[in-house]
Amino acid sequence: MSIRLRKWQNKAGKVEEAWQVDFVFHHPDGRRQRVVKFSPVQTRRGAEQYERELRASLLNGTFGKENNTGERPMTLAEFAPRFLTYSENNNKHSSVVSKSQILEAHILSFFGGMALAAIGPAEIEDFKAVMRKKKSAARARKEAPTRAALRKRSGEEPKPLSLKTINNVLTVLSKLLAVAEEQRVIEQAPRVRLFAKLPKPPFDFLTFEEAERLLNAAEPEWRALLLVALKAGLRQGELIGLQWSDVDFQCGKLHVRRTIWRGVSGLPKGGRERTVELPGSAVDALKGHRHLRGPYVFCQEDGRPLTDGLLKLPLRRALQRAGITREQGRIGWHDLRHTYGSHLAMRGIPLTVIKELMGHAAIDMTERYAHLSPDTRREAVGVFDRPSAPACDIRATRMEDAANHP
Repeated sequence: MSIRLRKWQNKAGKVEEAWQVDFVFHHPDGRRQRVVKFSPVQTRRGAEQYERELRASLLNGTFGKENNTGERPMTLAEFAPRFLTYSENNNKHSSVVSKSQILEAHILSFFGGMALAAIGPAEIEDFKAVMRKKKSAARARKEAPTRAALRKRSGEEPKPLSLKTINNVLTVLSKLLAVAEEQRVIEQAPRVRLFAKLPKPPFDFLTFEEAERLLNAAEPEWRALLLVALKAGLRQGELIGLQWSDVDFQCGKLHVRRTIWRGVSGLPKGGRERTVELPGSAVDALKGHRHLRGPYVFCQEDGRPLTDGLLKLPLRRALQRAGITREQGRIGWHDLRHTYGSHLAMRGIPLTVIKELMGHAAIDMTERYAHLSPDTRREAVGVFDRPSAPACDIRATRMEDAANHP
């Protein structure tokens, strides 16, 4: 196959390179036609596939006809706005933002100029190989400037993308291709194989004693919010979106009807509302928190909903006052939700009940809370050292059962 990696120097003096297809096609009538084109997929395998496609189009007489009719295959970059419109109509706002970021950061740079119909298993595997070598830029954006400067000075390299992150990107690519098939832009979407099922990432939670210390150390205006987070298990966006009309003081229940993310209100995760029973301590805390600033239970002074940014410092200050630290990182609001699920499981609550209380879509999401703390496990095996139960004549019991149930 006649492919080569062509290199040249641009006007700025920088060396650029690109995979190019260059071959001579012999027509059945004896004519010879030279074809020189840059590959839309800039890998060796992509260029080889492109040459095969060009030779096939020359053989069946379709080469160049798309240009004569004014029609040409739609590229992924051209289809991306239609995909985001589909997402806006069918997904939560947070999902749309996430998909848009993944498209911009990863997918468009590789597939943007490629025709959707030209994306096949080989091109997808090339993309996966590139992603495996890619470094994470999110860390550099999020960390403080001083930390970034120290990391650069010490020569510390950014970490490669995690397989979980790559799987998230592949999932968006797979959905985009499926939507393209659904809208009849392509005949059939290629299968996008994810990397092997990954173990669920570890999570942190507070012990029973740490949870009490955190509540005792909380500032008065934030204590009710922290208590509801720990004893109702609401997600951060659900706490922000909670309204007084959702609180049933008489029955001791919360109706989780909405979540607010970056100022946009929507249904809770999974698209389902749910009801959460409250312990008496949470009901009392909410009664003491009553205010006249508007419909939102937890809000700013002017009644507007809280934001993610406004919630960071109150939790951080309470953790510092309580002396709660972790070597592996800082405890966040979602760890309080993990605490809720873990405490329920450690108290012996059935997983099916925990699933409903936490609003999980599937039981496998709840099974992560089925673990027991080391102390609870020690207590469990301690039953073997307790005094034996009164002796029981097994043989006599069986004979009695047989007599009662002939």
